[in-house]
Amino acid sequence: MTDLILAIAHHFFVFSLVGILAAELALCRPGVSGAALIRLAKVDGSYGIVASLIIVVGICRVIFGNKGAQFYLHNPWFWGKMSAIVIVALLSIVPTIAVLRWRKMAGNEPGFVPPERSIANTRRFLKAELAFLAVVIVFAATMARRSNF
Repeated sequence: MTDLILAIAHHFFVFSLVGILAAELALCRPGVSGAALIRLAKVDGSYGIVASLIIVVGICRVIFGNKGAQFYLHNPWFWGKMSAIVIVALLSIVPTIAVLRWRKMAGNEPGFVPPERSIANTRRFLKAELAFLAVVIVFAATMARRSNF
């Protein structure tokens, strides 16, 4: 039963993360300011919380799941998945820093609107995160089948 609960939680959080990233991409657009900028910052904050939950539940699956740590630690697809997750985490730093900077500037400067170039750069990173999350999903499905092709 523990394995089932962990699997459900893990999948729920991963799909939530995809939705959060999609929302962040939708909110991060030229002209974002005021209330929309505050919403963007809140969405970005929820990204960090959900990403942390994914990591915690994932570690619990490795330790307490039915497949056992040996299944994961000796599976090359697991390590491919972990590498892709690290890339997603590193890519997420740039948008988070940008959103925090914009929110701070908006607090100091009423009517602040982030420069379009900065928005475009942030959107590129968000799209890259989504692309690498797709890679994570491919590796996860391959790993689950213990494929060696």
